[in-house]
Amino acid sequence: MAVQFGLAMRNFVGPGETPDVDELLAYAQRAEELGFESLWVWDHMLLGVEPAFPVLDALSILIAIAARTTRIKLGTGVLVLPLRNPVVTAKTLTSLDQISKGRLILGAAAGWYAREFDAVGVEFKRRGRIFERNLDLMLRLWTEDSVTLQVDNHNLRQAVLLPKPYQSPHPPVLIGGYVDAVLRRAARMGDGWLTYFYTPEGFTKSWDKVLAYAQEYGRDPSTLSSTNQLAIYVGPSKEEVDADMRHWLSTEWDVAGWSDSTIEHAICGSPDQCVEQLQAHVATGVDRLVLIPYRYQPEQVELIAREVLPRLIA
Repeated sequence: MAVQFGLAMRNFVGPGETPDVDELLAYAQRAEELGFESLWVWDHMLLGVEPAFPVLDALSILIAIAARTTRIKLGTGVLVLPLRNPVVTAKTLTSLDQISKGRLILGAAAGWYAREFDAVGVEFKRRGRIFERNLDLMLRLWTEDSVTLQVDNHNLRQAVLLPKPYQSPHPPVLIGGYVDAVLRRAARMGDGWLTYFYTPEGFTKSWDKVLAYAQEYGRDPSTLSSTNQLAIYVGPSKEEVDADMRHWLSTEWDVAGWSDSTIEHAICGSPDQCVEQLQAHVATGVDRLVLIPYRYQPEQVELIAREVLPRLIA
């Protein structure tokens, strides 16, 4: 299959700003009109102190978008799964999948921001284990007629979740993260892997690990999919937009210094330059690239759709 192109949404904004719901809904509808394969939202309960970053709830926004679109897929990139009650989350995601008639893609990860774990009352140091517990419970509720299981403080006694998700057996689950333990988790429990801000070289290194781990677990690597999220700025030339892009990425985005995630991944420059840079990502065999337009400017979305993507999809 040819690579798919998704588009990130601005439900997460910089300090002092407020997400504009009307703009988000118009942005989503225009993305569908322009032919993007999917829309992706960010997830945090709390983020930052001084400054703090406003974030609208990921699932609430996707439900609103689901009711106003018909084709475009709807993804979380990523849902911080340990922060959420797995039974409640299974029900909410099922409802979203039903409302959208099977357009949900669940990107999920263990999280990194300790303050929001403390505020929600979830042990930060156990987040990996809690992630796996929550995902296992959700998958069982989605696929089994009745679930009887007691784990931690969850006591399911012939628990029946109906309706089931629109997608059978369940929405695709992409597991996000960087370290080898997470790559193994994606290979063992997920339908694929999702990351962000990876160069083609960094992506290939980790994706090869996921595929090798899948073979270790007796899974067919060809059944797994990969997604990389990339910032993009289409302008007159790379020289003219590079400084603005670097400032945006270094002031409003978090990059784990110990990972292969880096602002050096940024796609920027003229349409020709952006196409050339994206071709290097397409050559890795990645299944989906989620583009994060510079400051989510609507004119950037139009430029990407008109001047860049047709030359990559043809």
